[in-house]
Amino acid sequence: MQSLLNLLAAIALLVWGTHIVRTGVLRVFGENLRLVLSRSFGNRFKALLAGLGVTTIVQSGTATCLIVSSFVGKGLVTTAAALAVMLGADVGSSLMAVVFSFDLSWLSPLLIFVGVVMFTTRQATAAGRIGRVLIGLGLITLALHLIVEATRPLTASPAVRALLVALPNEVLLDIVVGAALTVMSYSSLAIVLLTATLAETGMLTAPVALGLVLGANVGSGLLALIAAGGTTPQARRLPLGNLMFKLIGVLVAIPLVGHAHVLLQDLIPTVHQQIVTFHLGFNITLAVLFIGLTGPIARLVDRWLPVADTSAANTRPRHLDPVALATPSLAISCAAREALHQADIVETMLRGILPVIRNNDLQLAEQLRRMDDTVDDLYAAIKFYLTQVSREALSEREGRRWADVMSFTINMEQVGDTIERVLQDVEDKKVRKNRSFSDAGMAEIVHLHEVLLSNLRLAMGVFLDGQVRDAQRLLEEKARFRDLEHEYAASHLARLRGNTAQSIETSSLHIDLISDLKRINSHICSIAYPILESHGALSKTRIRPSQLADLTDEA
Repeated sequence: MQSLLNLLAAIALLVWGTHIVRTGVLRVFGENLRLVLSRSFGNRFKALLAGLGVTTIVQSGTATCLIVSSFVGKGLVTTAAALAVMLGADVGSSLMAVVFSFDLSWLSPLLIFVGVVMFTTRQATAAGRIGRVLIGLGLITLALHLIVEATRPLTASPAVRALLVALPNEVLLDIVVGAALTVMSYSSLAIVLLTATLAETGMLTAPVALGLVLGANVGSGLLALIAAGGTTPQARRLPLGNLMFKLIGVLVAIPLVGHAHVLLQDLIPTVHQQIVTFHLGFNITLAVLFIGLTGPIARLVDRWLPVADTSAANTRPRHLDPVALATPSLAISCAAREALHQADIVETMLRGILPVIRNNDLQLAEQLRRMDDTVDDLYAAIKFYLTQVSREALSEREGRRWADVMSFTINMEQVGDTIERVLQDVEDKKVRKNRSFSDAGMAEIVHLHEVLLSNLRLAMGVFLDGQVRDAQRLLEEKARFRDLEHEYAASHLARLRGNTAQSIETSSLHIDLISDLKRINSHICSIAYPILESHGALSKTRIRPSQLADLTDEA
């Protein structure tokens, strides 16, 4: 019983070690890894090499698949190019299994010691995060050593030997078991290493181990498809196409497993290396065979998963992928995309104000006011999603981006509330009383509305790109809008003195409306403040020193 418990603990340590390495590397290089991938989609062979390189670092084809799926979902890359990346990603994952097949037990204590020192002394820095990765690598090598030690007493047991001999040599059953273990452990790398180690100790026969490796490959494809289950149809195309490659490859490999076993025995001396070499050879073969078929498979999955009608899904979050929470940089990107979705709805509401005022359209006003509930729901979802992101794992730059996304979505929610109030006032004070603005007053409102829409688009660009120059422009537009509000308020008062009937009837609404539009503009322009502050381009006060001295003397 003690030996079995030791084995289970060692397996758990292996799975945990691969998890630490995967999340640690993504936290250190997350943005750069996405940049490398995004620049490699022009050529399928470059894409394959990029997937190989990134997954060799991350040690998780699933993580690579999630990153690239987000590109496919946004329409930034074709499904065919993304499939080429995944072929390389699978080769990269199997390369790491080969590396860990060597005796690295001497390296484990060194990696753990150095990693712990770096992590504890400089936890909040990049060096601390690299230390976390070293700890994970050390745990993987230690776990493999512990698995070997734990299986020795078990293999010596007559009962265990009798059980192993009684196991049916059914490849299909082995594949199913391997796939299930991979999904449960969330790591095909861990299952391949475990299988190779158990085969080395004699607990598994080589044919059974080869079947489990095939199953691990299928399981990694299933895992990516499950992880992308809550995303858009476009984002699910990549994991579906990748799973098709794996299933076709496994079906072709099943009748060849026996021949592969004989060939591996002749070429490679140890069972452990035979298993990991088979895993590497399988994925290299898939890459060679299917690199030319990425186009046809992409067209097939594109036809199976067409672009969804976003109008029906406009009321719910589209991009808040819970799986991405394990990778803070990726999670923040998901939240930013959802915040832009929220801003799109706010823009629709803002555009609708003018037709309601011009046409006295009660039905449109009610429809637009209902959209504020959607804006509020998205705000709550984004805020809750961001609170689940580990702030400790964020770099300084990612921490600022986290704050930028939170600030942006708060401002959009407040803009939505103000628009709802404006529409209600227009209904009560103009539409239901069948009143109309004077031509001059309407022209002023139209001008302010046009400036608002322009500023909202500029604010979305500032949020997306973080350009200091655009942020400064946005603040300049805030001052310009304030001047326009003062000018148009004075013009309205002049019309009142001229006893213009329409101006007198709508005076209260007109003054409230331009004041509310100014408030909306203030929330929109507030998006510039975090950008300018992070670049040191924001002064502490807008009051000139001479004015501050005068105010102090008066006090």
